[in-house]
Amino acid sequence: MLSNRLAVVLITALAPAVWGTTYLATTELLPPHRPLLAAVIRCLPAGLLLIALTRTLPKGGWWWRALVLGALNIGAFQALLFIAAYRLPGGIAATVGAVQPLITAGLSAGLLGDRLTLRTVLSGIAGVAGVSLLVLRADARLDAAGVAAALGGAVVMAFGVVLSKRWASPAPLLATTGWQLTAGGLLLVPVTLLGEGAPPTRYTADNLLGYAYLCLIGAALTYVIWFRGLRALPPTSLSFLSLLSPVVATLVGWLALGQDLSPLQALGAAVVLGSLIVAQTQRTRPAAAAPAGSGPDLRPDPLRENA
Repeated sequence: MLSNRLAVVLITALAPAVWGTTYLATTELLPPHRPLLAAVIRCLPAGLLLIALTRTLPKGGWWWRALVLGALNIGAFQALLFIAAYRLPGGIAATVGAVQPLITAGLSAGLLGDRLTLRTVLSGIAGVAGVSLLVLRADARLDAAGVAAALGGAVVMAFGVVLSKRWASPAPLLATTGWQLTAGGLLLVPVTLLGEGAPPTRYTADNLLGYAYLCLIGAALTYVIWFRGLRALPPTSLSFLSLLSPVVATLVGWLALGQDLSPLQALGAAVVLGSLIVAQTQRTRPAAAAPAGSGPDLRPDPLRENA
C-alpha cells in the first residue's frame, strides 16, 4: 500500500511540476496583455481533444456538475492565474497562491468531514514561508488586482478540488477531464471577448509554440495526471503538491534565464519540500457524509466508475 501511494504521489507531482513552467512560457513566448486568451487557448482545444478521443458526454446531473467543476478547476482558475502572471512578479503570485493547501484543508473539514490537524496547519504555514523565501523579492511591486487574482485563484481551485472529490465521477478519467477543460474554456470565451476584444490575427512562431505547449502538455496531459491523483489521494495531500510549481519555476528561471539562486532560496526550497513530505505522510480519516439539511446535496453519484 505504501509503495502504491508513493507511486501515485510521484506521478501526480508531475502535473504541478509542469505547471511551474507556465510563467516562463507566458512571459517569454505569448503575446503581451492577453491573459484570458491564453487561458482559452490552453483549455478549450485540450478539452475538445479529450472528448473526441473518448466520445463520451455527461449524463443526467453530470451536465451541471461538469459545468460547476469546469468553472472552478479550469475557467475561473486559469483566468485568475494568467491575470496574476501578467500583473505580478512571479514571486508575489506564487506566495499568495501558496495558501491553497490551507484553504483546501479548511474546506475538506467543512464539506468532507476530514479532520483539520495542527500538523496540517503548520505544514501549510511552512509551505507559504518556504515559497516566500524561494521567490519573494524585497523590491517586488504589489498590484492590488494581481494579488486579488492570485488569492482568488487559490480559493476557486481549492473549492474545485474538494467538490471533485465529493462528486465522484462515473465516467472514465479522460472523459471527465475533457468535460471540465471544455466547460471551463467555453465559459472563458465570452469573458475574453468582452475583456480583451477580438484575438490577434497574426501570431509569431514563438506564440504558436507557447500556445501548443500550454494546451497539449500544460493542460491535456497534466490535468489528466492531476485528476487521476485526485481520485486516489485526499484533497489536502493533493493540494500540497501544488507547492512544487514555484520550486520548478525558480529552477527553470535559474537554468533557462540565468537567474541567481541564493542560499536563502535553497533554504526556501528545502522548507517547501519538507512541508510536502510531512503532508504526504499524514493519515486522514475517511470522508464523512454531509449532515442532513446542512446545504446542497453533495453526495457522490450512486454510479461507479466504469473504467
